[in-house]
Amino acid sequence: MSFKFKVQSSRFNTITNYCIALALPSAFGLFTSAFSQNPIPAPAQSKSILLMNGVAHLGNGQVIENSAIGFKDGKLTLVGDATTIRLQQGAYDTTINIQGKHVYPGFIAPNSTLGLTEIGAVRATNDYSETGSYNPHVRSVIAYNSDSKIPPTVRTNGVLVAQVTPRSGIISGTSSVVELDGWNWEDMVMKMDDGIHVNWLRMFKRDGERMEDYNELPPLKKSEDYEKQKNELRKFFADAKAYSETSPGEKNLRFEAMKGVFSGAKTLFVHVNYVKEIEDAVHFCKEAGVKKMAIVGGTDSWKVTELLKENNIAVMVNRVHDLPDRTDDDIDLPYKLPGLLQKAGVTFCLENSGDMEQIQARNIPFLAGTAAAYGLTKEEAVTSITLSTAKILGIDNRVGSLEMGKDATLFVSTGDALDMRTNNVEYAFIRGKKLDLSNNQKTLYEKYKTKYGIK
Repeated sequence: MSFKFKVQSSRFNTITNYCIALALPSAFGLFTSAFSQNPIPAPAQSKSILLMNGVAHLGNGQVIENSAIGFKDGKLTLVGDATTIRLQQGAYDTTINIQGKHVYPGFIAPNSTLGLTEIGAVRATNDYSETGSYNPHVRSVIAYNSDSKIPPTVRTNGVLVAQVTPRSGIISGTSSVVELDGWNWEDMVMKMDDGIHVNWLRMFKRDGERMEDYNELPPLKKSEDYEKQKNELRKFFADAKAYSETSPGEKNLRFEAMKGVFSGAKTLFVHVNYVKEIEDAVHFCKEAGVKKMAIVGGTDSWKVTELLKENNIAVMVNRVHDLPDRTDDDIDLPYKLPGLLQKAGVTFCLENSGDMEQIQARNIPFLAGTAAAYGLTKEEAVTSITLSTAKILGIDNRVGSLEMGKDATLFVSTGDALDMRTNNVEYAFIRGKKLDLSNNQKTLYEKYKTKYGIK
């Protein structure tokens, strides 16, 4: 049985858990790593900045080969072609020549546990799940650890925004969207309580694990508990909807949290993979009166594209750097899935949940790079981790693309940011704040370069 911490514990408990975690690694010879300092959060933008002559990938499919990107007071004030615009001398306080380099909107990590867990093997640092099955009122954002060592390594690859998501149970809780820089979660939150997360019930299960021959799996059997569990979930949604339509004298925290699902203020994120379960989940949500639904995972989503389009349901595609679930699937099916959804006209973005997902969040741009090699164009791949994600999370009025009036949340890479060989983030800004891109991994790199005399 896995150990679970209460996400809606007091801030004191969350901080205490983290302090315990800092003390523990010293016993394993990790003292230096645990106690090294994170970069100081950046101060608010005070001087206007102009980035000149870079290749701008706008996030909406467009590219400006020789761009001028200006921002002031945390907002984009200029996005244009440097060869055609006319600027008064001194219009911006600082001009940075980035000729030959690439500019991107900040990449976004949806369905992430960044800041909710630090060291997987140290349970005191894991604050992403709650006991019980129905916990829509559990808010992950209050457990976010702004001193986590992991987000600074993630933003080094251009990931500047994340959806912080709870785990476990049937209804895990409520996620929020945060910027990856700030003194505390109150500083960092971009969209509070953006959605409720449901782990859809398994219609089919296998008896046992893989057999001696690795390729041979036990046969699938219909779960005997599926209908019973679905009826319980149906009753919960019906009661929550009835509560939202009345003015009860006594507050029910679980039902209060569900109100937004029926009004459209919150998205219902349904974690589901297989075709029959996807179909059942879609019909369930329509019947329950859910206004906005998105699928998380969606392994078989390419088989039900008409259903998804008809109901305007987006898909957060799970980690494409994975093996297919079935032995008779194409070996490259996970790589091709984004391209199949793009071709079918289904809105989608990329997410990276799974083993070691916190540190793996730095690989989100490379997931997009793989998708670009298997059906997407390069700019469609950029959109899948910027504007498309922002639209699904309901934050596209602020981030996701380089457009005047939006937040100046962007970065400059010396090469193609979707290619691990050339992704090298030189500058990064969140709402115009210039980030310190140092992190613990870079410190160790420099330390051991010095030890071995590497220049």
